[in-house]
Amino acid sequence: MIAQTPPPPYYAVIFTSIKAEDDNGYSEMAERMKELAQLQPGYLGIESAREETGITISYWKDLESIRHWKMNMEHLQAQRLGKEKWYAQYKLRVCLVERDYGFGI
Repeated sequence: MIAQTPPPPYYAVIFTSIKAEDDNGYSEMAERMKELAQLQPGYLGIESAREETGITISYWKDLESIRHWKMNMEHLQAQRLGKEKWYAQYKLRVCLVERDYGFGI
């Protein structure tokens, strides 16, 4: 599903990852993080796709909202587990969305 974001400007956090061999518990944690993010002040939406490379984009009102999400205790635990066992590699990018448009939305 395509996130229904407000008119720009807003921020996008792009998380790109390659999973490690052992992904035991990953799906449950990913679902919990999605649920938890939706409860955070400043959260605007999320989009995710996974094949060989996973890409999750979350949308946020401002940089302060992103900082608060990064420091959420459950999210910190997920970050730690991701580094220890679920990801072979990942990259995170924080971007300012200045323009958006679409079709059929």
